[in-house]
Amino acid sequence: MNPDGSYKYLMEKNLIIMLVTIVGYMLMMVGIGIFYSRKNKNVSDFYLGGRKLGPIVTAMSAEASDMSSWLLMGLPGVAYLTGCAEAGWTAIGLAIGTYINWLIVAKRLRVYTQKCGNAITIPDFFSNRYRDSKNLLMGIAAIIILVFFVPYTASGFAACGKLFATLFGIEYHTAMILSAIIIIAYTSIGGFLAASTTDFIQSIVMTLALVILVAFGVNAAGGVGAVMDNANGLKDYLSFTALHNPEGGESTPYGILPIASTLAWGLGYFGMPHILLRFMAIEDKDKVKTSRRIASIWVVISMAVAIFIGLIGNALSANGTIAALSGSSEAETVVMKMATFMSEHSVLSAVAAGLIFAGILACTMSTSDSQLLAASSSMSENLLKGMFGVKLNEKQSMISARVVLVVIAVLSVVVAWNPDSSVFRIVSFAWAGFGATFGPVMLLALFWKRSNKWGALAGMVSGGVMVFLWKFVIAGFGGVWAIYELLPAFIIALAVNVAVSLATEKPSQEMLEEFDAVNAEMKA
Repeated sequence: MNPDGSYKYLMEKNLIIMLVTIVGYMLMMVGIGIFYSRKNKNVSDFYLGGRKLGPIVTAMSAEASDMSSWLLMGLPGVAYLTGCAEAGWTAIGLAIGTYINWLIVAKRLRVYTQKCGNAITIPDFFSNRYRDSKNLLMGIAAIIILVFFVPYTASGFAACGKLFATLFGIEYHTAMILSAIIIIAYTSIGGFLAASTTDFIQSIVMTLALVILVAFGVNAAGGVGAVMDNANGLKDYLSFTALHNPEGGESTPYGILPIASTLAWGLGYFGMPHILLRFMAIEDKDKVKTSRRIASIWVVISMAVAIFIGLIGNALSANGTIAALSGSSEAETVVMKMATFMSEHSVLSAVAAGLIFAGILACTMSTSDSQLLAASSSMSENLLKGMFGVKLNEKQSMISARVVLVVIAVLSVVVAWNPDSSVFRIVSFAWAGFGATFGPVMLLALFWKRSNKWGALAGMVSGGVMVFLWKFVIAGFGGVWAIYELLPAFIIALAVNVAVSLATEKPSQEMLEEFDAVNAEMKA
């Protein structure tokens, strides 16, 4: 066999090995879904797992559903392209937000939601907390979840499309649609417990993928010294106060305002339904401290490693190991390019590369199923049954939830149709939407005794409106206005909530006593 024929045979063999690894891994995920489907006795089990999550699964499933493909695509891509400034400050903001969310929100939300009519969704909690008999809060919160989970789910579909296009040469749109079909099928099987368990497994696989990529990448680049020499040779690539420009080789200042804007990513955690649901589902409120430590340590280390992988990828492009990547969408495939190159060396490296690809795909799917579950529960439980008073039995509730999954998936496919769409940019908009609409309401509902229904309603609406207004109108003026929409929208929503609460009627005695009861249990 000639050398070219030998190489072609090896490549085909390794591609098959990677495919078998991916398929085997995904079959295991589906198997978990089938296993947990038997444990869903009612809608509460399906959407919240009967509040039975242990501390380790709670911590890791929350962070895996949070990070997902963004950790292995978005963050390394930004670091690869522009250096440490934007990626670094984003990671710092997220690390701080993660810790504070676990520290002040997790345990109190677990206690409050159970006392507050045993709420199983975020809209349920808002409605019960403020005794909203007309379910206006519930309905608007459910609509917000549907609106912002469409772009969030779209980011997962875009990641899947890019993965299969890079690995197997499948056309992007075909790959994305197939991914959507698989995600819908998987989500409808196992419910919340399956999603949480698979997320926990994804966190392990993501960790392994990060370790493998760093070890391989550093070796292929010629050592840590070579990686850092390449970074130091690029203008302001390692700076936290300037953004490297890959086009002209120059840089632009990254001042106080952009830094504050990027740090604002941390504010988003207070309003993320798929993360907050993990807090509500933990089995024992006294084990939140253990979960907090595990989650915080994993988040800090994994994001730091992901940024370093971006730097390694740039060094590999510089020495010709992988092709140079231009534009944010292409840069987000750096991990895939590294894994593909790694697969060419041996059977063992092909298995490792397959594991990396499986990790990207599976964690993307796990995040998507968490989001789709939250969206479908909002439609079925909160809009149809709660706001519109539609009488649905358990079977009908499940059917309506699955119909919603399909609708959201179709809309998400439309949003992600452009193959040049950036996972990082799509996620940032959805993150801002949830952070500004739910974040201020959640914090005031948990910690401010004087807050009321009208303040929560006004704050939620103003936050959502301001996200769109700032993103698509005000930011276009440039200069000081071109900041991340989450920051101004969060501040405005918080101020409106407080102002309207103070200007309207005081909370009922029943609400005040419930607030005091939660305080008492927190101190017990």
